[in-house]
Amino acid sequence: MNSTPYVTRQGEATLDRISWLKLSSVVLPLATPVSDAKVLTGRQTPMTEVAFLFVEVGTEQGYEGVGFSYSKRAGGPGQFAHAKEIAPVLMGEDPSDIARIWTKLVWAGASVGRSGLATQAVAAFDIALWDLKAKRAGLPLAKLLGAHRDSVRCYNTSGGFLHAPTEQVLENATASLAGGIGGIKIKVGQPDGKADLRRVTAVREHLGDDVPLMVDANQQWDRPTAQRMGRALEEFGLVWIEEPLDAYDAQGHATLAASLDTPIASGEMLASVAEHQELLRHHAVDVIQPDAPRIGGITQFLRLAALAEIQHVHLAPHFAMEIHLHLAAAYPHEPWVEHFDWLEPLFNERLRISDGRMHLSSRPGLGITLSEQARAWTQAVHEVGVRPYGGGAH
Repeated sequence: MNSTPYVTRQGEATLDRISWLKLSSVVLPLATPVSDAKVLTGRQTPMTEVAFLFVEVGTEQGYEGVGFSYSKRAGGPGQFAHAKEIAPVLMGEDPSDIARIWTKLVWAGASVGRSGLATQAVAAFDIALWDLKAKRAGLPLAKLLGAHRDSVRCYNTSGGFLHAPTEQVLENATASLAGGIGGIKIKVGQPDGKADLRRVTAVREHLGDDVPLMVDANQQWDRPTAQRMGRALEEFGLVWIEEPLDAYDAQGHATLAASLDTPIASGEMLASVAEHQELLRHHAVDVIQPDAPRIGGITQFLRLAALAEIQHVHLAPHFAMEIHLHLAAAYPHEPWVEHFDWLEPLFNERLRISDGRMHLSSRPGLGITLSEQARAWTQAVHEVGVRPYGGGAH
């Protein structure tokens, strides 16, 4: 019996190898506890922090990349622990072979599944490798992938949560538009649907008819309620109604989408390409909203984007605009990117927003570097190997 461990055969085409990894568990505190419909209906408590798994990867030739995944309310320590266990399988690998590395990482921890927390840990490695690959090429990630545009329509979400009174939401919307953001999304799904309609009415009257407006129910309606609310919301000319039903109710979403003029959006809470495929198979959404860190990284996001394009489904990635700007810029149909300013303290760079659009920069890769504040919020670190040239050669 051959007991030799599996070793990748590498030939002359392999020009570099992974020699160093650093995993960091970072907890970002939120200035104000955040509430959506899941809080008002008693399913969750207000969100006070976001946990991040950062992966920094370095190679023998001195190239480095950074990627991240995240978790809200729970799961951050679990992602970090899983990442620590599977990290050693990357050592010595060619960093350009990202799809094969993704498969190797997933199977290193496959006994806990190929979706959810396990693949969210894998996502941070995958995103770091794509960042590295684009940096090696000297290109922004969108240009490496092949951009269809150099800027993407953007809308703000962080100013429209349910913990904020309506007057504050109106002020936040005004400030967002003044800052160059193109659309406004507000949360709905309160126990009293009439309160939702009063809130939407106030925001629409404040914005006027020409400003793109979206609403997000965060999965809080059952099918009859979603149908009634959907009909009531038709008059507001919404860009979409987001997560009107449980994220896994593909058939319910399909029925709703077929019965309303207002587009239906969903997908942010799904944790694999396979789960999103159910939405596509049922023609359940007009707008699909994958989250690269949640579905396993950029490699999986690109798989899903190709499937969505075939069905002419629109794209509006969830959260993490620092990653999703690049992926949306590479999507054939005109997409939207969600603006959240929560993550800004983690990075030294800022994205440029003007004329309703978020703009690509000329910085290579994702175009982000970790700030000193991110280092200060770090709660745990794990390193494998030796950092090339003392760090930051490329």
